Amino acid sequence: MDKPLTYSQAGVDIDKADKLVHSIKAIAQQTRISGVMGEIGGFGGLFSLNTSNMESPVLVSSTDGVGTKLKIAFLMDKHDTVGIDLVAMSVNDVAVQGAKPLFFLDYLATGKIDEARITQIIQGIGKGCQEAHCALIGGETAEMPGFYPDGEYDLAGFAVGIVDNSKIVDGSEIQVGHKLIGIASNGLHSNGYSLVRKICFELLQLKVDAHIAEFGRTLGEELLVPTRIYSETIQNMLRGLPIRGLAHITGGGIVNNTLRIIPQACGIALRRGSWEKPPIFDFLQKAGKVEESEMMRVFNNGIGMIAVVPETAVQDVLARLSAMKEKAYVIGEIFERSSADGDRFRWI
Repeated sequence: MDKPLTYSQAGVDIDKADKLVHSIKAIAQQTRISGVMGEIGGFGGLFSLNTSNMESPVLVSSTDGVGTKLKIAFLMDKHDTVGIDLVAMSVNDVAVQGAKPLFFLDYLATGKIDEARITQIIQGIGKGCQEAHCALIGGETAEMPGFYPDGEYDLAGFAVGIVDNSKIVDGSEIQVGHKLIGIASNGLHSNGYSLVRKICFELLQLKVDAHIAEFGRTLGEELLVPTRIYSETIQNMLRGLPIRGLAHITGGGIVNNTLRIIPQACGIALRRGSWEKPPIFDFLQKAGKVEESEMMRVFNNGIGMIAVVPETAVQDVLARLSAMKEKAYVIGEIFERSSADGDRFRWI
């Protein structure tokens, strides 16, 4: 008679997963903030809301992943930064509504649990949560044998924040003549990596350990620079400054993301050469012969966040950003469209 089969023989190691939870608990504990109830390991994360200082509190939520940037982590066998990307992509989207991030949950799926690799990933998530001043209160690590290639995994993140209804930043107060202030990115962040990989690995036939003079480091190191987290910068800007709109520059680039927050009767005019671009963008454009319009549609091109402000507030906003060690530039303005079907974007 054949011996009885076990889940472990089918590829799922429950004991290893249980052991991993203890490591995750220690990381989550480092992100703990006021409001967190209980510990990692329950059926759901508990968070107690203190809304005593708000008239009409509103919860703001967002979810995102890291995309094919994960392929670079696999090639480098370096997994301690993609967790930061995961947090950044969701908390930045929450922050642009004017909300303060409260807590974060993650979903990690892989073919076989590798404790060292997964611990690196969760450490990155914990670091991102600490930077965003939000708590890691739960998540899921799914071992799915036969579903993912060996050594590969996927990530999804979920962030929840809170804002008083009267303080929601929704772009409704944006007017013609308001200025666009761009806050610098530190590179690609987490967008456009399918095109990046096609240029670097298919067209140029480069390896991740190739040293690129323009970057001052290897290609892999450049491509794994984690996404900037802007939530604390935004919360600081909103204290006493007239921020009329905020756009997180992700997939879709500067133009498409900014157009999402301005009135339909308006357009945006960008000033050429008004901001500094990290070398990675010129490198990719030249190597791939990518047209400017495509670069602007796919990448952030050196601007990770845009604030729309009245002209009278520009200097105050720039001074506040400078005090926070942020690189910021006046990169354009809001104009009135000449007709309902007129262009909503132009260069100046």
